[in-house]
Amino acid sequence: MSGGLVVALSGGVGGAKLALGLSRVLPPDELLVIANTGDDFEHLGLSVSPDIDTLTYALAGIDNPATGWGRRDETWSFMEGLAALGGEDWFRLGDRDLATHVERTRRLRAGATLSEVTDDFRRRLGIGAPIVPMTDDRVRTRVRTDAGWIDFQDYFVRQQCRPVVRELAFEGAAQARPQAAAIAALRAGGVRAVVVCPSNPFISVEPILALPGMRETIRGSGAPVVAVSPIIGGAAVKGPTAKMMSELGLEVSAAAVARRYGDLLDAYVVDHTDAEGVADLGITVASTRTLMTTLEDRETLARVALDAADAARRPG
Repeated sequence: MSGGLVVALSGGVGGAKLALGLSRVLPPDELLVIANTGDDFEHLGLSVSPDIDTLTYALAGIDNPATGWGRRDETWSFMEGLAALGGEDWFRLGDRDLATHVERTRRLRAGATLSEVTDDFRRRLGIGAPIVPMTDDRVRTRVRTDAGWIDFQDYFVRQQCRPVVRELAFEGAAQARPQAAAIAALRAGGVRAVVVCPSNPFISVEPILALPGMRETIRGSGAPVVAVSPIIGGAAVKGPTAKMMSELGLEVSAAAVARRYGDLLDAYVVDHTDAEGVADLGITVASTRTLMTTLEDRETLARVALDAADAARRPG
């Protein structure tokens, strides 16, 4: 099947890479990306949305290839000045990136929604496909460690994922309203596929699925749901996915990620090295090279994911 809207769930660097691939193989009006906002937080008086920004910078071609986050050709005068004054410098904000947070904060305080700000930034940066936050309401990922509950960015950046993760919670998710445009798109019919990008399932995808009615709306769309594994050969490409799986008592494998998503999935894309371990999942499985180091890699993986979804589509 070709044509029809593709809805992608994205969070973090892996999600942004595949979203970029999808944006290059699909027309802008056939892609909508839902971004995780559980990582959002307030820092130095600013509203920071790390996953939205990583996604926006990637699709605009202004992302920083060296760090995987932030903007290309960044400078750090603000952070140097802040550190000299004894300010909090554990969360790095480059000068160009800082402009995003300052302007977002100004607009939010003036009454705009996060969706409105994100959409305007997207248009100004020349991105064709819509990017929508999972919700305009406040949701914050919290991590329970042996020292108690801490905010996600404290765990992820300040403590560099060192604490052992015992439990995760998405504060505010139960009361949050899923972003209206995303829900409307999923309910409108004609959705070709829902693509779960190779993001951390616990802190990038599950906050989206935790919103009231989101999982049911995805299933009710009738579209095949395909996930791309963030695990390659028993290890994560980037970030704490493998460490979290181990600490939460899960096998570190592509199969364990699929089982975490449960009956949401109709199809699954894994790396060649993991093909044998997912043969008994009972869903459509495609194996390919899932490591995305080049732009061509991103486009190829996007095509494989769409082909897998099309193959899993139930007769209508």
